[in-house]
Amino acid sequence: MDVSQYLEIFLDETNEHLQNLNTQILSLEQDPENMDTINEIFRAAHSLKGMAGTMGYKRMQTLTHDMENVFSEVRNGNIKVKADMIDVLFQCLDALEEYNTNIRESSDEGTNDNGALIKRLNDIMSGGAGDSAAQAGQEQAPQAKAVEAAAPEGFAGIKLNESQQSVLNEALKQGKGVYGLTVKVQESCILKAARAFLVFKAIEDTSEIIVSDPSSQDIEDEKFEQHFSLIIVSEAELDEVLTAARAVSEIEDVSGGVLSAEDVGTAVTEESHAAETEEPVAETAPVQTPAETPAAPPAEAAQTPAPAPAAKKAPVNKPVVNRTVRVDIEKLDTLMNLVSELIIAKNSLVSASAMSGNSSQAVNEQIEYLESVTTSLHESVMKVRMVPIESTVNKFPRMVRDLQKKLGKKMELYMSGEETELDRTVVDQIGDPLMHLLRNSADHGLESAEVRKERGKPEVGSIFLDAYQDGNNVVIEVRDDGNGIDTKAVKNKAIERGVITPEQGEAMSEKEIIDLLFNAGFSTAKVVSDVSGRGVGLDVVKSMIESLSGEVEVKSKLGEGSTWTIRLPLTLAIIQALMVEIGEEKYAIALGSIQTIEDILPSDVKLVQAKEVIQLRDLVIPLIRLNEILDIPSRKDPEENLVVVVVKKGDKLAGLVVDELIGQQEIVIKSLGKYISKCKIISGATVLGDGEVALILDANSLI
Repeated sequence: MDVSQYLEIFLDETNEHLQNLNTQILSLEQDPENMDTINEIFRAAHSLKGMAGTMGYKRMQTLTHDMENVFSEVRNGNIKVKADMIDVLFQCLDALEEYNTNIRESSDEGTNDNGALIKRLNDIMSGGAGDSAAQAGQEQAPQAKAVEAAAPEGFAGIKLNESQQSVLNEALKQGKGVYGLTVKVQESCILKAARAFLVFKAIEDTSEIIVSDPSSQDIEDEKFEQHFSLIIVSEAELDEVLTAARAVSEIEDVSGGVLSAEDVGTAVTEESHAAETEEPVAETAPVQTPAETPAAPPAEAAQTPAPAPAAKKAPVNKPVVNRTVRVDIEKLDTLMNLVSELIIAKNSLVSASAMSGNSSQAVNEQIEYLESVTTSLHESVMKVRMVPIESTVNKFPRMVRDLQKKLGKKMELYMSGEETELDRTVVDQIGDPLMHLLRNSADHGLESAEVRKERGKPEVGSIFLDAYQDGNNVVIEVRDDGNGIDTKAVKNKAIERGVITPEQGEAMSEKEIIDLLFNAGFSTAKVVSDVSGRGVGLDVVKSMIESLSGEVEVKSKLGEGSTWTIRLPLTLAIIQALMVEIGEEKYAIALGSIQTIEDILPSDVKLVQAKEVIQLRDLVIPLIRLNEILDIPSRKDPEENLVVVVVKKGDKLAGLVVDELIGQQEIVIKSLGKYISKCKIISGATVLGDGEVALILDANSLI
C-alpha cells in the first residue's frame, strides 16, 4: 500500500494531536485528578499510535503505544499523576516533534529509538502497577470490567435482558440457530475497532447480532483489550459463521457454540414484555441499520425494540457530517490571484466606461453590480484564508513553563484573544517574532523572585499576550510587569558603540532611545546583559514584522514593565487605497493609515528645528513633501494651498503633501520582488484600470 499520498494529511493531523497533547498535559499538571483531561490524553496518544502504525513509522508507534499504556493505567486508577511523570511526558512530546520534523523533511522518522524514554515510561508502569490496588478495584474504568467479562467466560458470561431473551426464544421457535461467539484480535493489531467492525460486517452477511459484550459503542471507541463476544441469530451453520469471521485479517481466533433454550433463559410473558419495550434500549444493543431488523413475525416485531439501536450510532451531541475541508494554501493563493486579476479587469472596465463618456445607465448599473460582486468575492476568499492565531500561540504556555525551570524564576503567562483571525501566511510567520518577545520578557524583563519581593511586587511575574482586531488591523501585545527598559543605560551603550553621538543622545526623547533597541548593533549577548537585557533578535523581529507590512513599537516604564505592540494588516493582497498624483505620476496610499485630508494655506506652514510643521487642532504635525522625497517636479504653484494627507503610525502623525487627489479605489498589491528592496518607502505596486502601474507608498516608512 502506497501511503505517500496520505503524508500531508498525516503531518497535519499529527501536528493537531501534538498541540492538543501539549495543552492537555499542561492542564494535567495543574489538575492531576481531572479524568476528562486524562481521557483526552489517552485518546490523542491512541490516535497518534494508529496513524503512525498505518503509515509504517514503527518508532513513533512504539513510543505512543507506551504513552497510551501509561494513561490506560492512570484511567484505571492504578497510577497517580506525579510531577516527574509530567516531565517524562513533555520529553515524549519533544521526541514525537522530532519524529514529525524528520518525516516532514525526508518522509522518514529517523533512527532515534528513544530507548531511555521508553524505559522511563515502563518504569512508571511497573512502579505504579501495585499502587492503590484496593482503590483500583473501586475506581476501575468500565472498559476494564468489560474485558474481564468478555475474556475468561466469553459469550457464556453475557447477561441477557428480557427483551433479548424474548427475541432469542422466538428465533429458536422458528428453528433458527442461536450461537455465541468469542473473537480474539491479534495483540499487534493497530486498529482494533476497524477489525471488530469488519467481523461484525462478515457475520451480518448471514446472521443478525442480538448483543455484543462490550457494547457496540465501547467496541467502536476501542474500549476493549483483545476479546469481544457476540450472541447472534442465524439461518446458516455455526461453521459457516466462524469461517466468515476468521477470514478477517489480524483476527487470531474465533470460538463459538450453539445456545439452547436453557442457555437463553425463559421467555417473558406478553404483559411484562410490553412494559419492557418502554424502557430504554440496553447498552449492549448491536449496531443495526433499519434494513437489518430481526426476521420475526409482525406481532413479535412490534414488541421488539430491535430497530432502535440504529439511533445509538449517532448520539445527539456528535455532528453527523464533518463540514470542513482541508485545502492546500497554494490553491488558496491561486484563487486569491484570480480574484486579484478580476478586480484589475473590473477597474479597467470602470476606467474604459468613464473614458468613453457616453455609456448608458444600464451599463453603469451592471458595472456597479460587478463591483459589489467582486468585493464580496474578495471578502469571501479572505475569510477562507483567515485562521485563528490560536495555532501559533498555543505552544507558548509550554515554552514559558520550560523557561521558568531553566531560569529559576516564577512566572505565569496569561493569554487572551486566541480566536482573533489573521491571514494564514501571516499566522505561519508571526510565531518566531512573538517567541522572541516572550523570551525577552521572561529572561530579561522579569526580575528574580527576591528582587520582586524587595520592590513590593508579587513573587510570580506576569507575562500577558493579548490579541484583538482594531479596524483593518490585528494588534498583538506582549506585556510584562518586570523591570522595564533603562533608557539611560541604552543611551550610554549606543554612544559607546558609535550608533549615536553624545549630542544626538541629548536631543533624543525616551521613545527614540527605546527605538534604538531595534538597531542591529544591539543584537549581541554582551549588550543583553550590560544594558537592560533587551535586544536579542529585536532587529530580526522588526524586519520580519515589516516584511508582513506590519509595525512594532514598545512602551516602557522603568521598574513597572514593558509593552511590545505588533500591528498587522488583516490582508496582504487587496486593500482600499487613496490614489494621489505627484507631478506626472500616480501613487497609492493605504486607506487604513490615513487619518484626515487637509487643505492648508502656505502661510500656515511653520518651521521647528529647521523642519516644516503645521498646527492642526492643538497638534503639531511634521510635513513630508513627497515631491522632494520621490524626486519628482511638483506641478503645484508654491502660492497655492497645500493638499495634505495626514497619516498615522502608532501614536505618531505626519502630513504627506501631494499635488492632487484622484479618489478611493480597491487595489491589488503586487510585490516588486527584490528589485527595490533598498527603497523602504515603496511597499509594492498596483495595476490601474488603464493598464498603468502605480507605486504604493508605505506611510510607516515615510514617518
